[in-house]
Amino acid sequence: MRDDTTGLLGRRRERDALDGLLRDVSDGRSRVLALHGEAGVGKSALLDYLVERAGHFRVVRAAGVELESDIAYSALQQLCAPLLPHLDRLPEVQRTALSTAFGLTAGPPPEILLLGMAVLGLFAEAASEKPLVCVVDDVQWLDRHSGLVLAFVARRLDAESVALVLASRTPWNKDLPELRIDGLGDADAHALLGSVLVGSVDSRVRDRIVAETHGNPLALLELPKDLSPAELAFGFGGHSTSLAGRVEEGFRRRIGGLPGETQRLMLAAAVEPVGDVPLLWRALDLLGVGPDAAGPAASEGLLEVGSRVRFRHPLVRSASWRSAEPGELRQVHAALAQVTDPQLDPDRRAWHRAHAAVGPDEEVAGELERSADRALARGGRSAAASFLERAAILTPDPKKRSARTIAAARARLDAGATSDVPDLLAAAELGPLGPLQRADLERVRAKVAFAVNPGSASGPLHAAAGRLADLDAAAARQTYLEALGSAVHAGRLGGADALRSTAEAARGLPAGDDPAGLFLTGLITWSLDGYAPAVPRFAAALEAVTSDDDMELLWLAAMVALEIYDDAAWDRLARQGLDYARRLGALPILLTALSYRTSSLIFSGRFADAQGLADESITVAESTGRQGPLANTIFMAAHRGREAQALELIATAEREVTELGVGRLLGITGYAKAVLHNGLGNFEAALRAARFSAEYPDLSSYGWSLSELVEAASRAGDLDTAMEARDRLAERTSAAGTPWALGARELADALTSSAPEQHYRAAIEHLGGGRLGLLQARARLLYGEWLRRANRRGDARVVLRAAHDAFATMGAEAFEDRAGRELVATGETVRKRSTGVRDDLTPQEAQIARRAIDGLTNPEIAAALFLSPRTVEWHLRKIFNKLGITSRRELAAALGDSGRP
Repeated sequence: MRDDTTGLLGRRRERDALDGLLRDVSDGRSRVLALHGEAGVGKSALLDYLVERAGHFRVVRAAGVELESDIAYSALQQLCAPLLPHLDRLPEVQRTALSTAFGLTAGPPPEILLLGMAVLGLFAEAASEKPLVCVVDDVQWLDRHSGLVLAFVARRLDAESVALVLASRTPWNKDLPELRIDGLGDADAHALLGSVLVGSVDSRVRDRIVAETHGNPLALLELPKDLSPAELAFGFGGHSTSLAGRVEEGFRRRIGGLPGETQRLMLAAAVEPVGDVPLLWRALDLLGVGPDAAGPAASEGLLEVGSRVRFRHPLVRSASWRSAEPGELRQVHAALAQVTDPQLDPDRRAWHRAHAAVGPDEEVAGELERSADRALARGGRSAAASFLERAAILTPDPKKRSARTIAAARARLDAGATSDVPDLLAAAELGPLGPLQRADLERVRAKVAFAVNPGSASGPLHAAAGRLADLDAAAARQTYLEALGSAVHAGRLGGADALRSTAEAARGLPAGDDPAGLFLTGLITWSLDGYAPAVPRFAAALEAVTSDDDMELLWLAAMVALEIYDDAAWDRLARQGLDYARRLGALPILLTALSYRTSSLIFSGRFADAQGLADESITVAESTGRQGPLANTIFMAAHRGREAQALELIATAEREVTELGVGRLLGITGYAKAVLHNGLGNFEAALRAARFSAEYPDLSSYGWSLSELVEAASRAGDLDTAMEARDRLAERTSAAGTPWALGARELADALTSSAPEQHYRAAIEHLGGGRLGLLQARARLLYGEWLRRANRRGDARVVLRAAHDAFATMGAEAFEDRAGRELVATGETVRKRSTGVRDDLTPQEAQIARRAIDGLTNPEIAAALFLSPRTVEWHLRKIFNKLGITSRRELAAALGDSGRP
């Protein structure tokens, strides 16, 4: 039945959900809800109900508009505009990012993560005065960047007193709480239908109409208005179009019955999506349409013109737009372009001019190209691509047209819309292309191949680099570096020939002295001349990576540091990359930095901190709609010794990386499996895994695999395999010469020597210093096992106790158990394993607690974990209550072994 206070018919379930949401927000929590249902089912009415019920809240609203879906951040700016007085409260980097995205200031293109943090902070600051309700309708028409930022914010809202409610025609995001909106129940549908039917209509016809509309309120209200008495007598079945299409067609017929001036007014209102009434009237004045033209549209219930323009339903807007003749549509766009301020809103003016153009027009195409540049400056790659595509269509000169089409393809690629790129490149090839343009086109095509399948792009990138070699040496070096990177990723699945042929071609270029050039030289040497000659070149490249500008190379620099056993450079680069990516919200670099920093902390034995970063990797990936990285989780499970979990993760990763052709990761999964089984004492299984992993010299992980192979083979009794692996390892470690390399060599010598004691002692000494604590503990375990087998039980107990305690503190459960069994064999009693992080803390609370122990402030913790400071403060209060403490000073003691070692 109808609720007289709201005007809604039925909807008890939906109203209860929205009322509960408001109660939670009023109590200090944040809530997100995504409504979805077909056009006309009542989503907008429910949003109106929510706004009406939120009387003591602050409310901001926005809506996606189909015509605006190519304008970067258009919906987000509409939503945030009323909150901008709070902008000054944000950290400077977030304030600058948001101002740049909205075109308020000039600056470098902001990253989506940083913008997400800025909007999250803006919401939290606004809600600090009174609870905030953010309502977004027609999400299916949001511009891509607004959608990405809002999806990020939706996943990170927690304790800010903010409600974010979104409505779309189809499920928008599977990770968000959702509420499906269906049609009205039979009784309510019949009541609504009866409110618009005139005269007596057979009950069976009424039943059929309700059934055919599925209780859709808009269809029940609108479709009968277009039915003749005969149609009402027999229902309105027999239509093949969708329900939304039938409703829109009904609106089109009603619009067609209005006076010509009214139709033109409605068309202008449909094409001007912002709802700027003064601007609309100026355009209508140019079109010869007066204010009285709005009357018939209002009488028909199709349109209201007040302080803003409001259509009866988005289908009315689309019906008006789609029913217009092309010439009339161009005239409306031309009028709107003429009255749009070229200084305040140059992009919409260019867009209107583009749609008003009858044929090719270089002036308009140039204006669109400038709009693309502005969009790129705000980070709007999708918008830039749209501007450039339209500019290309309007470009009369074939060469310029091809150049703009290639630029549009590059923008689509940078925006992640790889499926759109091939058609654009095919269009560009229809025009005349110079040698440099052809090479540029091939490079974009190769990058698409890399984005789709990283292990298969070496050949296309190699070809593109060859085209560039005589045209642009710097671009050729960069492309050869990308080609070698693809071959490295392909690993055993790509074959050594691809790596070698690319390196041979790249060697013909003049060497570059910038970091990218130095890494290219190092990779060429590594590929063609072998490991030892490459070590000094790799070391020089690592020394050259000093500034934030070099962080784009982090993916390669960190691998190179591992390849030459430079744990100091590995630690430095991972820290620098993490700091840079968090400050700027650079997602690809952030995920790379988190991965390498996580593995660095595992090797140092700081498993609790590593787990926090591994969780953060998943959080960051999922917050931006990506799949969480498996490598960190696999590493953690393998080194902890959690067999079932690790094997399941490894099996999943092996399937995925084989499909993608990323053979390098197969080497890493083999290494992880070898670590797992060595820890568990399953040396035959470890031997099989390590032998597989060491079959191909993968950059960064090959040396690790050789070390695992020596240990597994020696403990399994396969001395020939152990000796052969030890010799391969010695070639590398002797060339690298770092303490880590020397420690690995001494340990391999100990495992294959008849007089190993001095080698064990040397290995333990070389692996000291803090960054390789896990490896040092493993060396102690092996030394202690040898001492016990030599019947030196007293000496063995001392060494094994140190290893056991270290493993227990770290949380390396399998190695701890292995050391415990050896201790028991010496006659020692082994204490119960430490429990690690307190079980009553959630993973997020554990991350916050660890960072608080490190001395980070609430805003710093919030920035690191992509939360608002208010959420961090709320979680800290919960942590204190759970631990029975009252301040940060007590955290480390309360957490015991789970705090930082």
